[in-house]
Amino acid sequence: MSAHPAYGELRKVTDTAAVMLEDNPGTMTLEGTNTWLLRGPGSPACVVVDPGYEDEPHLTRVAEAAGEVALILVTHHHPDHVQGAPWLARRVEAPIRAFDPDLCADAPALTDDEVVDAAGLSIRVLHTPGHTDDSVCLAVDGAVLTGDSVLGRGTTVISDLGAYLGTLRRLTAVPGGTIALPGHGPELPDLAATAREYLAHREERLDQVRAALRDLGADATARQIVEHVYRDVDESLWGPAEWSVRAQLDYLRTTGEAR
Repeated sequence: MSAHPAYGELRKVTDTAAVMLEDNPGTMTLEGTNTWLLRGPGSPACVVVDPGYEDEPHLTRVAEAAGEVALILVTHHHPDHVQGAPWLARRVEAPIRAFDPDLCADAPALTDDEVVDAAGLSIRVLHTPGHTDDSVCLAVDGAVLTGDSVLGRGTTVISDLGAYLGTLRRLTAVPGGTIALPGHGPELPDLAATAREYLAHREERLDQVRAALRDLGADATARQIVEHVYRDVDESLWGPAEWSVRAQLDYLRTTGEAR
């Protein structure tokens, strides 16, 4: 698997999936948003997943590379994945589907375990909350598009840790060797193995938060815990870390472990 090409170049990753990288690098987006184009063998149409921001040069390149678009799918509601979907939908005259019905256009919301037949492919929807309540992964042809549930590098920000642990356990059950096609960063060769690593990482972080609560007291704030646990981490990452610590605190306090 090769590294990302220059921005705006379509790169084939599997027999049915190709990626175009949006030029929106940042702390939260890594190199940028991966817009995925899925096309079954011999299909004249494709499915576009996560168009990205309303970035007209990027969306225009996506439309030109896609040609006929049967459907636009969105993995969750964050603007770096969905903001450009309405613009692209108008340009290519395609419906939009997402787990959140408010993001849909001319089509119903996605449902867990639904199989979407489009562009010569059968795409299975996996509701994978934790990063957001409406996050989904999309299983197709020996690969899973993971949105922000699993990134190509590093770990994702969590809003609901209990839900996310359930998501990770679900992803550990995919067949070995299933390729992860993430919303940011490079593809990963074995999604189940990565999900197991994520689970171990989350348990390690929970242990660190438990230890911080013992040192700082049960009423410690997320910021205080970040300053205690992440002292050796660049402060530019403390903001995202605080969001995740807040989710960990909510989890521990809900389960009664933080008393």
